Amino acid sequence: MKKILHVASEATPFASAGGLGDVIGSLPKALKARYGEDADIRVIMPLYGSIDYKYKEMMNEVYVTSIPLAWRWQYCGLYSIETEGVIYYFVDNEYYFKRPTLYGSFDDAERYAFFCKAVLTLMQELNYFPDVLHAHDWHAALSVIYLKQIYKNMPKYDKIKAVFTIHNVAYQGVYGFEILGDVFDLSPSEASIVEYNNCINLMKGAIVCADEVTTVSPTYAKELLSPSFSEGLHFILDLYKDKMSGILNGLDYDYYNPETDESIFRNYTWRSVGRKKENKTALQEMLGLPVSKEVPMIAIISRLVAHKGIDIIQQAVENILSKDIQLVILGQGDYHYENFFKALAERYPTKVRTLLTYNKDLSKRIYAASDMFLMPSRFEPCGLSQMIASRYGTVPIIRETGGLYDTIKDVGNVGGGNGFTFAPYSPVQLADAVNRAYNYYCDSKAWQLLAKKVMKVDFSWNTTAGNYIDMYDRLTQK
Repeated sequence: MKKILHVASEATPFASAGGLGDVIGSLPKALKARYGEDADIRVIMPLYGSIDYKYKEMMNEVYVTSIPLAWRWQYCGLYSIETEGVIYYFVDNEYYFKRPTLYGSFDDAERYAFFCKAVLTLMQELNYFPDVLHAHDWHAALSVIYLKQIYKNMPKYDKIKAVFTIHNVAYQGVYGFEILGDVFDLSPSEASIVEYNNCINLMKGAIVCADEVTTVSPTYAKELLSPSFSEGLHFILDLYKDKMSGILNGLDYDYYNPETDESIFRNYTWRSVGRKKENKTALQEMLGLPVSKEVPMIAIISRLVAHKGIDIIQQAVENILSKDIQLVILGQGDYHYENFFKALAERYPTKVRTLLTYNKDLSKRIYAASDMFLMPSRFEPCGLSQMIASRYGTVPIIRETGGLYDTIKDVGNVGGGNGFTFAPYSPVQLADAVNRAYNYYCDSKAWQLLAKKVMKVDFSWNTTAGNYIDMYDRLTQK
């Protein structure tokens, strides 16, 4: 039986701040569905104070112990929930994890060092030694480093293979060397493993130590070898490129399903895509926009930060709004972008609505109601939003980068495509793509056929989960 342990800082539906949570909430279930009884798939994450009480009521206490971290001995509780054949473990320590937000605390280094130490201790306590430890992003990087440096010669630990996945290279876990021993519990002999540009870099250490390094799309894997995308890590990534690959993320087709989704106003499938317009009119009524099935609605559901392409949206938006369209923005981010979109809604009260919040049910209503989805990212490791939009028959307008390039092809391509794309990072190119989509929308029959085609593209884990299985099998046969 194959044993896989995913180590991550978040997982939907328990606690999530973005795409990582969606992946950890769906990939392990997809792996279990593919493996069946031939695999024991588990996930471990912190027990955050923000986890809904309904999930905490479902948890079973597994054990209580103390975890050594440098000079500290800290309480550690372990709780579990089993769902769809996957065991989710939750590491409890209120001092570290009873916070209003997942990330951004002054002591994140210590919090996630404790978490990663708990991961390795868990194995001994439960007599559960996975064939593969699969760690995700810098918060879990120390679990790979500890495994391969501190535990590497211990019985049972020495057989474990390590996979490290980069979901977003912009966040690397960079700290000063003064906390090498005091916080990370690493000795001077391990300093070279984590040293990069005279700092501790936990992502770099995990890349060095892992048996396999993956990222979340084939194009992003290539982009990471370039200084333009690597946030300074291209030297290390190029050095270890022989053990690096890109595997495209998938989408949870049960959670994102317009046929059964209770969050949206009217359910539909690709066969009944005409009912999608009922979602639009209902959202228009809810938001106080003029009610019209014929006016195209464009959605932006995003963190309002520069790398999501918000700066070129700013520059192109007057051109876009010169057309007879409606624009709905949902998200939070940098205050100057939030203020811009608030002011935009005030200037265009019959065309624009700005919702400075994030709510998954509301986001799904917007996906279901909109005709087009705008995602002009400067860089995008994979992106799930364009896949979600497609699932709901909302045609993506994207910039050709990372996973956006891997998933969306322009309708003007030979044989057609499933969206509208542009390559140069430019407001002119963005406006041109939107205008092409607008003109296409004017032919209602052609647009409905496109919406059906978009809905039928398979972005589920059906294919990509198999790529992970192939990798695990290859690693454990070495």
